[in-house]
Amino acid sequence: MKIRVEGLSDSPVVLSAREPVADYPALVGVQEAGECAFLAPLQLDFRIEKQFGQIRVHGHVATKVRLACSRCLADFEENIVSDFTVFYSKTSKMPVEEEVALTEEDLISAPYDGDSIDFTNEIEEQVLLEIPYKPLCHEECKGICAKCGADLNAGECGCDRSGSGLAFSALKNFTVKR
Repeated sequence: MKIRVEGLSDSPVVLSAREPVADYPALVGVQEAGECAFLAPLQLDFRIEKQFGQIRVHGHVATKVRLACSRCLADFEENIVSDFTVFYSKTSKMPVEEEVALTEEDLISAPYDGDSIDFTNEIEEQVLLEIPYKPLCHEECKGICAKCGADLNAGECGCDRSGSGLAFSALKNFTVKR
């Protein structure tokens, strides 16, 4: 999604759009890697305003994804929602030759060049940050049995999981002499 900076007035501008995930290469890459499947287009809502020589963007991004639980491997759906603020500043052409300490405001700032701002990178970043690293179908997920692979959420499998046959079972009777 792009906006023209030239036409922005001093009063805030509110924009809403629904865009396909296919328009966002990083999100397509995550989907093709099998990390998740996007079930809905991106719902984008922005409030854009000029402020102290910068363009301030308050954004809201929402979509729905299908993920595989990291414990039991069952598929489940999750809503992805992110609210963010980014300050856009006109790119300066001066080369930076020394290290610069970043302020907190610098971390939520992004440069733009020309007469338009492209929100693609910020939208992708916000969605990717909201996708769980270790997705869980629910907090109490018991996972699968290490011996037979049964889903323990459906009930006990009957395997003896007391420790025999596991990688560290040889240490069960280990004692330290002092």
